[in-house]
Amino acid sequence: MAMYASAPPPFPQPSYPDANVWEPEREVESGYVNVDPQYVPRNGYRTGTGAAFGSDPADHGTEASAPSTTSKAKTSAQSPMPEESEVVIAVMGATGSGKTTFINTASGSTLRIGKGLRSCTNVVQIAESFYLDGRKVVLIDTPGFDDTTKSDTDILRMIAAFLTTTYEQGIKLAGVLYIHRISDFRMGGISTRNFKMFRQLCGESTLKNVVILTNMWGQVNPEVGEARERELATDPLFFKPVLDKGAQMLRHDNTPESAQRVLRYIIGNHPLTLQIQRELVDEGKDILQTAAGEELNRELLAQLKKHEADMADLQREMQGLSLQLFSIESDIQANRNTEAMREKDEETRREIEAEQMKLRAEMNRVRNDAEKLASNYQEEKERLEEQMREMMRESQRAQEETAARYQEQIDALEARLRDSAAASLAERQAIQKELDELRRRPPPSRGGFFGMIGAALDRIFGIHR
Repeated sequence: MAMYASAPPPFPQPSYPDANVWEPEREVESGYVNVDPQYVPRNGYRTGTGAAFGSDPADHGTEASAPSTTSKAKTSAQSPMPEESEVVIAVMGATGSGKTTFINTASGSTLRIGKGLRSCTNVVQIAESFYLDGRKVVLIDTPGFDDTTKSDTDILRMIAAFLTTTYEQGIKLAGVLYIHRISDFRMGGISTRNFKMFRQLCGESTLKNVVILTNMWGQVNPEVGEARERELATDPLFFKPVLDKGAQMLRHDNTPESAQRVLRYIIGNHPLTLQIQRELVDEGKDILQTAAGEELNRELLAQLKKHEADMADLQREMQGLSLQLFSIESDIQANRNTEAMREKDEETRREIEAEQMKLRAEMNRVRNDAEKLASNYQEEKERLEEQMREMMRESQRAQEETAARYQEQIDALEARLRDSAAASLAERQAIQKELDELRRRPPPSRGGFFGMIGAALDRIFGIHR
């Protein structure tokens, strides 16, 4: 049962920098926005089994057991790579589980949130970075494997392309959040499939950096929610296996304070390599050979076998109906009154034919998905890398232009200072102050690595509006 923390000391207010959205010629509709520095973390709570990880929760006034000490997250940087202090966290879960809402609540961003039956997050989105406890945090919003506009193979290829591209640039995730609605009556097929794919993406060795986050507690009776929570945490078919291997199970109450408390369990983690990153980059496997690819391929094959069995049943039903119609035609020739029976059977035949057409289309879709998983991944990965190279060139040109304008401002102020010998002391001091402030302030950034990769993903995979 989860316990609320008692009277923790106030936390320092996280700082939010002005958003630097890198949009060359505004060709890309970005998911980045200016953020509002209004959230002050105060309280949070935790529950579940598994070892605690990250910075000591006791430092934040939370009820926790056996906290572990871990090293601060660092990334190996190559220009224009993230700063070494950046903490990169991926947020995963089923469509509609509240991933984007959590990110917006934690960071102050305004990424699009789905309101209807269609999902909004159908590409990997990168929220504007923000500061928490002196650490720069970047949250990655990922689509679920039950997306309403893209197939599971599209989602896997997209997530794999993003994870491998960032990993090749020396970036590892400090943690992964998996969000699950406590309001769900049961862990259904969609939730089970999403969590299974999540486990294959992460692998066993990174589970100590995983947080299973339950949300939407306000939509259930507390006793009902706690009973579901216990079942999820103790049932081997649900979350127990990952909790036993070091994952943490926490609650989120949809407040900025709660979201930031969750992030505090992650920001001190030592970044680890996900299984799919190791398989595709370090081991050089094809995407079909990865654990996630094999799992998805098994599901596609199972779907195909089921569709083939259904098609065989329809064909047998159609054959039986054809024999029945033949018998009716014989009866008509014998002047029997069977016209009504014939019309009914004709209608049944049309319904079966429609079902067959629908089933054939679904079988073709499954076959195409299986083929696309292997053939399209490498192509899209290369396109992403080419987009990144192009954007780096554009960014370099823009940075050079910005630096030139910056230097022109300094030169102009220095010239004014030299020419102000006859000016009053106050005027000279004002010019000197302006010059000193300009020198202390570096040329503005153009969005950096995550700005570029976010824009590249938008260009390649596209956001359905």
